[in-house]
Amino acid sequence: MKTKIQYTLAAFLLLPAALTAQTQNPDTTLNRTVVVEQEYAPHLRDAAKVNVLPRVDEPQVTPRQVEYDIALSPAAQIPADTMQAFAADEVPEQATPGYVRAGYGNYNNLDVYANYLFRLSSADRLGLTFSMDGMDGKLDWGDDAPKWNAFDYRTRAAVDYTHRFGRLDLNVAGHFGLRNFNLLPDSYAGKQKFTSGDVHVGVASTAADLPVQYRAETNLMLYQRQHGPDYDGAQEVLARTKADVWGIISEGQSVGLALQMDNAVYSKNDFDNYTALSLTPYYQYENGRWDIRAGVHVDPAFGFTNELCVSPDVHVRYAFPANAVLYLQATGGRLLNDFRRLESVSPYAEPTGQLAATYEQVNAALGVKWGTAWGYWMHLFGGYQNLQDDVFYCDLPVGTSAHALGLGTWDTDNFYFGAELSYDYRDIFRLSAQSIYRSWDTDVAGKEMGVLAFKPAVTFDFKLDIHPVRPLRVHVGYRKVTRTEVEGERINPIDNLYAGATYDLFPGIGVYARLDNLLNKTYQYVWFRPTEGFNLVGGVTFRF
Repeated sequence: MKTKIQYTLAAFLLLPAALTAQTQNPDTTLNRTVVVEQEYAPHLRDAAKVNVLPRVDEPQVTPRQVEYDIALSPAAQIPADTMQAFAADEVPEQATPGYVRAGYGNYNNLDVYANYLFRLSSADRLGLTFSMDGMDGKLDWGDDAPKWNAFDYRTRAAVDYTHRFGRLDLNVAGHFGLRNFNLLPDSYAGKQKFTSGDVHVGVASTAADLPVQYRAETNLMLYQRQHGPDYDGAQEVLARTKADVWGIISEGQSVGLALQMDNAVYSKNDFDNYTALSLTPYYQYENGRWDIRAGVHVDPAFGFTNELCVSPDVHVRYAFPANAVLYLQATGGRLLNDFRRLESVSPYAEPTGQLAATYEQVNAALGVKWGTAWGYWMHLFGGYQNLQDDVFYCDLPVGTSAHALGLGTWDTDNFYFGAELSYDYRDIFRLSAQSIYRSWDTDVAGKEMGVLAFKPAVTFDFKLDIHPVRPLRVHVGYRKVTRTEVEGERINPIDNLYAGATYDLFPGIGVYARLDNLLNKTYQYVWFRPTEGFNLVGGVTFRF
């Protein structure tokens, strides 16, 4: 019995091994094991945030048949207004190319001006200009002096042509001038005539991508002066050449060289020919707030005077954020006293001889400008100016000339202070005012000769422009200039109250009037030439 129990326990212990052996046997048709293997697929975080552009289908346009309104409608007027078949693109309105002004005044004042611009093509412009102005009447000297039956007419004509190439502009121009006038009553020279003309050719680069920019011009200037026995038929031929070349060295920085050369040739008088040069190397810097130019004028001259002059050419400007600009300058340079310059000083005075060029040794100034968005603008400034061989009026010896007045040169200097103010309200109202004070000085000999007698001491200008309605413009102004006191005496100041108005009668046609010296004062813009009393010029204007 014991042995039977032992066999039974052994059978239970061997049962798991038998089952294992059975599963390891080869597969049969009735007993087959299938093993399934699954591919590894990791889980991606934030997979839903990946942007996928949807497919865009091309829009489908279904054409529709055009239907026209063929119903009849009665015309309200003849001819009937019809719909335009084509409307051109809107473009900005261009200014009219032609302008003519013609007026006449109470002193036989003549005011004629005409200008026309031919737009030959998109790259070609031709401008023609003609003007004539002057007077013929009796001028009052005051102080019971006899009146002077004076006349002075000036005629000018000009032609100006510009062609724009791809990378430069070409400009060719010509000017002609004629001035007829008479001298003082006690002069025996009688009528005078100045004739001038010039031919101009200039080029300037327009391509911004060029590393070197330039502009250059040359001018042949002719002048003939009929002025007394010493200058009867005197001729001046002046060749003036200008050039400015500058290169960009970095953003906002450039260096350049400016050149001017004048060659003067005289005939029918004892003036000496000469050549004057001006070389100005400079450095320029701009960055939006700072604007700096640092240069120097080197000015040699040969012929009439062999001299070398040097003056500064410095400008410094700083723009503050609050619409204010602070600037400092120190400039100078040569101003030739050629026949054109002497005529601008006074055609009624005869030069005492060949005058040396006026040289501005320095003109140093400090100023500030500021404005507001409401139309206010103000400018305060002050400085010092030194002039060598400054032109002044002097007396000529009796019997040596047809004139009682001459032109000479002397060294002068002055301190000046000034202020400017303006207010602009849209295009309806504009007010401007300026005042400058100058304190002139010279050496003892110059004071004894009266060099400073005609120099301005205090200058005041005021002007008011009003545009109340579209066709009407009105302006009123006042100018006062007091002269420098010499030995306790002053020349009568300029005291001019003036006004004017323009009115458009029709599109392109208007009328105008100018009133001058409303206070009927006696004064002189040019010494030994009294101005007209109250005078009026009126006329018509045409724009086409």
